[in-house]
Amino acid sequence: MSGTAGLANAPVAAPRPTLFLASALLNSLRVGRDAGRIAEEVIQHLSALTDAEVSVMLEIQVRVPDGVDESVVRTVSENCRTLGFKTHGFEE
Repeated sequence: MSGTAGLANAPVAAPRPTLFLASALLNSLRVGRDAGRIAEEVIQHLSALTDAEVSVMLEIQVRVPDGVDESVVRTVSENCRTLGFKTHGFEE
């Protein structure tokens, strides 16, 4: 009798998830508070995992029916460049 015979009846562990994805709509008047809570209550737990590769992406969408004034376009565009945004832009 082989020493591995007992292993044939051993329960197999269920595969564990290897990827987490999420999106959340934040209150535009309380972005700092809401993002802070997400960082503390979700990201912190996942970042603490061994070998975890964590990326956090911020997506902003603003619609202005009457259009955005050129001075605001200039200011926001420059701020995005300065802050190192990967992508940004205005559309008609």
